[in-house]
Amino acid sequence: MAAERSDFPGDDGPAWWDHEAGPVVRPYMVTGGRVQPVSTDFDLISHVVAISSLAAETPSPEHQAILGMTQEPRSVAEVAARVDLPLGVVRVLLCDLLVAGQIARYDPPSTDDLPNIETLQAVIHGLRAL
Repeated sequence: MAAERSDFPGDDGPAWWDHEAGPVVRPYMVTGGRVQPVSTDFDLISHVVAISSLAAETPSPEHQAILGMTQEPRSVAEVAARVDLPLGVVRVLLCDLLVAGQIARYDPPSTDDLPNIETLQAVIHGLRAL
């Protein structure tokens, strides 16, 4: 489809968007001007899953899209890629859904919970001795 003409005064060239691109909405408009999640930060590899189906009280199409795709667990990075929004925006939207009780978050295990290297080496040596 052909590009639109620019509406800016003195700019007679074609605009950088066309009808196929859809409406242009700035990311800060999607989050209502918020740039940080309200209560918690989401790690890239944290998984989120919807614990409620699409609800009528879901505030925006972006929230609805996230709820729709998280009917099965997905990482925060995957959610951001699928909704085609910047990661910071997706983190704010996920926080909204978490606070509203519409999603659950599962964080990756911390390195504090993993066995130390000496224990793993002792297990390997023990297995080799068998």
